[in-house]
Amino acid sequence: MTAAPTSRIPPLVLVAGPEGVLADRALRSTIAEIKGLHPDLETVPLQGAAYEGGELPMHASPSLFGNAKAIVVRDLDEATDALQTDLLTHLGTTPPDDVWLIVTHKSGNRGKKVLDTLKKSGARVIDCPAIKSDADKASFVTNEFRTARRKATPDAVRALVEAVGKDVRELEAACSQLVQDTTGTIDEGVVSTYYAGRVEATGFRVADAAIAGNAAESLRLLRHAIAGGDNPVPIVAVLAMKLRQLVKVGSAGRGPSGQLAGSLGMAPWQVDKARRELSGWDGEALGRCIQAVAQADYDVKGGGRDPVYAVERAILTIARERHGGR
Repeated sequence: MTAAPTSRIPPLVLVAGPEGVLADRALRSTIAEIKGLHPDLETVPLQGAAYEGGELPMHASPSLFGNAKAIVVRDLDEATDALQTDLLTHLGTTPPDDVWLIVTHKSGNRGKKVLDTLKKSGARVIDCPAIKSDADKASFVTNEFRTARRKATPDAVRALVEAVGKDVRELEAACSQLVQDTTGTIDEGVVSTYYAGRVEATGFRVADAAIAGNAAESLRLLRHAIAGGDNPVPIVAVLAMKLRQLVKVGSAGRGPSGQLAGSLGMAPWQVDKARRELSGWDGEALGRCIQAVAQADYDVKGGGRDPVYAVERAILTIARERHGGR
């Protein structure tokens, strides 16, 4: 017979939130924790949208061989009615000591009654909030290196987010690769060695050059990005985001960047960078640039004939305004 679960591992676990990387980690760590007590643990996967009635009670029934079980119900937010009914029935009974129920739920109202019942029943709740903003991604990268007991400079974190920050899973893989393949402090030079081509062609570098008033370099980087298969739409989105950051930081007044970052939805290094970039800008010029980028956004999404030309025109406007409209 298997041993009864300890109080450290409650029989009910809820992994809630849309960030898949965090949810997968929560599942792995929870199952590993149970396996630490029950090496013979049997893991039973059930998929919310494909569930057929009766599967859960069948798997939750005591095993003839006495093996511990972890029943993993993925995507409660896509659950069939049958699954929700079976879950509520399961939660209304006392399960065997060697059965754990682990449920994931990304977002939305579907399955809400089950969610509420799980929480009222004392489930361990592991939150997996979305990692969307650059500030969130920078925090994620910093924590990845800290967990691996590696030092990384703020510039390295920034460069990595700019290079591969579109996809959190790719960002996770990049952190893992740098930890495994390098030694010592991870700085911007190390990141550039591994991701130089991607960093140079990214919309962030296009935007940085334009905001610095370097039209020629910005256009070169744009053409390189387009030649590499990048779409004009996200490049325009980066231009708009960079301009909004300048406006937000310019309006925020003085104060430590660490204190301002949270209220602005930015990372401290982004606040510091925006402050440096604000030299030579005024509110009216930024306003005209925002209008130009809004027009480019309309054009690249079908309103204009030539999306690439629309981005080039916006870049030229930004660079010109940086030089006082000349």
